[in-house]
Amino acid sequence: MTRYQHLACLLSDRIEQGLYRSGERLPSVRTLSLEHGVSISTVQQAYHLLEEKQLIVPQPRSGYFVATRKATPPMPAITRPAQRPVEITQWESVLELLSSRINNDVLQLGSGMPDLTQPTLKPLWKIQSRMAQKQDIDQLNYDSLLGVAALREQVARLTIDSGCQLTADDIVITTGCHEALSISIRAICQAGDIIAVESPTFHGTMQTLRGFGIRAIEIPTDSVTGISLEALELAFEQWPIKAVVVVPNCNNPLGFIMPESRKRALVTLAQRFDAAIIEDDVYGELAWEYPRPVTLKSLDHDGRVLLCSSFSKTLAPGLRVGWVAPGRYRDRVLHMKYISTGSTATQPQHAVAEFIRLGHYLPHLRRMRQVYQRNYETFSCWVRHYFPCGICVSRPQGSFLMWIELPEAFDAVRLNTELRELNMQVAVGSLFSASGKYRNCLRLNYGLPMNEHTEQAIAQLGAAVERAMLACSHEFVHTSSLIT
Repeated sequence: MTRYQHLACLLSDRIEQGLYRSGERLPSVRTLSLEHGVSISTVQQAYHLLEEKQLIVPQPRSGYFVATRKATPPMPAITRPAQRPVEITQWESVLELLSSRINNDVLQLGSGMPDLTQPTLKPLWKIQSRMAQKQDIDQLNYDSLLGVAALREQVARLTIDSGCQLTADDIVITTGCHEALSISIRAICQAGDIIAVESPTFHGTMQTLRGFGIRAIEIPTDSVTGISLEALELAFEQWPIKAVVVVPNCNNPLGFIMPESRKRALVTLAQRFDAAIIEDDVYGELAWEYPRPVTLKSLDHDGRVLLCSSFSKTLAPGLRVGWVAPGRYRDRVLHMKYISTGSTATQPQHAVAEFIRLGHYLPHLRRMRQVYQRNYETFSCWVRHYFPCGICVSRPQGSFLMWIELPEAFDAVRLNTELRELNMQVAVGSLFSASGKYRNCLRLNYGLPMNEHTEQAIAQLGAAVERAMLACSHEFVHTSSLIT
């Protein structure tokens, strides 16, 4: 962190703590320069950074002042889904989201797409170009069902940071994390079985369960501590649950990192009821804290955790390179892999392996963490400024996804219909529920460029939300009068 960034963080903390109040004049550039022993240029850069984040505003010949801001919205409360096995719905809504994301005219405010514009990806392009020029026939041929050995070795090394001790033979390369989750579920469950999931959770997991005829039981989930272990234990006692699917690090869509003590308790609970844990760690490498948080897999001593991840969120989704460390379920996972897609495309595996081997991956990760954390600070300011009061907003600890909860009567599906006229789309909360809950919630992506165009889109979205909230309140008043 540079000196001006450090000073900006210090001032930002003082503003958040109320030491500098809304509308109050900040110390002069010269005063801060003397106080912190830095140059005037450093202070000016720090103030410029705070101005970009809309924390302060300049006034000609008067200095800098703390921006007048709305109060920080509260975080979403613990969710309250119906705690019984349900058949999964929402496929049509998911298909609509997937179909529209290839339309370049529509701004995808809620997609799960990472930022693909950063210069740290340039070496990947060069590696792919060199490989194409070599015309190595082996890269057009099938490779091992397990995946390219060089990539599996690199993945095993990367997992050390998350507390794991894996070898290349413990890894199975897949066509993205989605396939890793899919073959893990099929290796454990059959049609009619029950799986416990966080609520809300990734819509791809939901639709995988739907496709295999597996029922889901949604477990209450806290936006800070994660899945409720108490509710999960009760569900284990009531239902024959085969597995639990969780995203404990940089959760999608709530953004939390599950505390390590609760991770240990979750693994112990699964051991007690002899259930598998399918861990989705696709966003774990994007945690802002360092070192990155441990995985459940690192706490697993009997092979019941299947660790799934990919390079779709850290590098690029179009590579379609993922992996799973299946533990005791390795043979069944390999069989499911064989009958689903067979071996994964060879050339992208070699490209990713080379990108890591040449030392490009970790610097790219560091940059992306910084970019997303800086984006979040700007984006959350915009949400606070442009959205109406009466909302709850998650406070992610990594990645690039934010969850917004609106009043219960709000209809985000109807909102999306209005947004289509503005060539925008959000991810509606009901996509992340087996039973269609969270229709009053949105998932937003702050991995977008933080420029004037994105700010204008958030302003338009905030205005549309406010109109919808007013319509909801009018409908409620009208309904109440009819009942009376």
